[in-house]
This record gives sequence, structure tokens and C-alpha cells, in this order.
Amino acid sequence: MSEPHRIGTIGLSARIKEDGAELTSLRDREGREFLWQAGPEWPRHAPVLFPIVGRLPGDRLIVDGQSYPLTQHGFARDSRFEWLEKGETRARLVLRDSEESRARFPFAFELELAYEVSEDTLTVTTTVRNPGTVSLPYAVGAHPAFRWPLAEGIAKEAHELRFEGAAPVSACALEGGFLKGERSVPAVGEMLELSPELFAGDALVFGGIGEGAVRFEAPGAEAPSLRVSWQGFRDLGVWSKPQGAPFLCIEPWAGTTPPLGWDGEFADKPGNEHLSPGEARFYVWTVSVAG
Repeated sequence: MSEPHRIGTIGLSARIKEDGAELTSLRDREGREFLWQAGPEWPRHAPVLFPIVGRLPGDRLIVDGQSYPLTQHGFARDSRFEWLEKGETRARLVLRDSEESRARFPFAFELELAYEVSEDTLTVTTTVRNPGTVSLPYAVGAHPAFRWPLAEGIAKEAHELRFEGAAPVSACALEGGFLKGERSVPAVGEMLELSPELFAGDALVFGGIGEGAVRFEAPGAEAPSLRVSWQGFRDLGVWSKPQGAPFLCIEPWAGTTPPLGWDGEFADKPGNEHLSPGEARFYVWTVSVAG
């Protein structure tokens, strides 16, 4: 395995590895690291989710009545991508279907990740292409984990997510990794209060929230803030481990885990994306550092 490739400007730098096309570092001009460094609490940084987000019943995918093994969040995060570009401020990688992938997901696909740094912003563009002859059903998502607290000496409870627009007052509830009903969340106006206890019931899933942006910040504290925006994605997950892991995941998705009790053909899974043969679709998320 080669070393992660670095891209950057004076204001911001990022590192990306070929395994999983995963972002492994995000540092500002002062060298402050904002990405979770894959500690024992959770061994990942920012996995790419494809061709599912969440789980399937029995960890199996059904296509035309045939069962294929497919575990949580899919196989892209554990696959080795091919480098397409290694520039100073931009890098691109691609994963194409193979004999190995078709044993778990019997569809032709191309999944491209492009990372680009400009001033104080990292832009990540995910492109899904269908080079096959039949419709491609899938879900795709980002799963970046950011340092929480944003700086030493600040309580986790001093942080908040500030939505650009009214914050949602409820989220989809999860049972065993599947959607079941709704749960209320501590939102006031544009602000969602954060605490480890908020994730005792697993992730917050804001299904169908649409395109938007949030600011992850600790008001009044001497700490930078992060603004995360997304386009093309229509769902949002927010997650941490309630046992005190020092990270917060802000996750734009196109597709979610299915409802509890659903079990059917993958093409019929609620929330899936569908690409016609020869079609491509683009999903963009950004993170900017301020302060």
C-alpha cells in the first residue's frame, strides 16, 4: 500500500489513501488536525459508503430472487481504488466493478472520488456511472468523522450544529440498524445541541432533508468552526459513539438504511438511487475551516 497522497494550499491540506479512496487528514494553516485519526474507538477516518448506506436484512442483497452477501455500508470502503490523478491541489480515484464486486453486487458501475482543495475549503465530488446495460440501483454516502471537541479544553456539550435554515426537530429512529418511527432532537431555531447522550439510540438520521449546510462550532470558545455543505445528497446522518469517542460524523447521503421489517428485491428498496445505462450522477460535499 502506498502512502496517502497530500493535496493542499497555504490555508488547508488533505491526505487521501487508495484503500477506500478515504480521506485520512484535514489540517489548517496552523497544522491543526480536524479529522478523527482512526483510534481504537472506531478504526476509520471518513469511509465512502457504496452501494448501500446502512444495512440490509440478514446482510444479504436480493437481485432477481438470488441472494448475495453484502455487509453494512457496502464494500467500497474496504476496496482498493485506482489513482486517476495525483496533483498538488486535486486528486481523483476510481473503483470499477470486478469479478470480486459482482459476487456481492451483480451490477456494472464506476465510482469516482475527486478531492480538491481551494483556499480553506475541501470539495469532494462523488460520481456514480452506469456502464452496464440494465438500470443500476444503489445508495451512496460520505462518512467523515471530525474532531470533537474542536480544540482541547472545550466540553463536548459546548458544541452545536447550526443549520442554514431551521434545524429539524425530529430524526428517524433506529432499531437494530433499521428505521423505525421518529425521535425528537434538542433543536431550537437553527441550532441542534450536541452531547454524547444524544447518540445513545444510535445515529440521527434526517431522511429527505435535501441539500443544505451546517456549521459545527463551539460558540464563545477559542476554537475554529467547520462548515459542511452538500449538493446532490438528500439525506443526512449525524453520529458518534455515546461512550465518549472524540469525534462527530456529519454524513451526507443519497439513500438510507431500510425500514425495520422490509425485506425484498434490492431494486425496490425504499430510498435507492437508480441510474439508466450510460447515465452518470454527481454528489458533492465540502468542508471549510473558519477561525
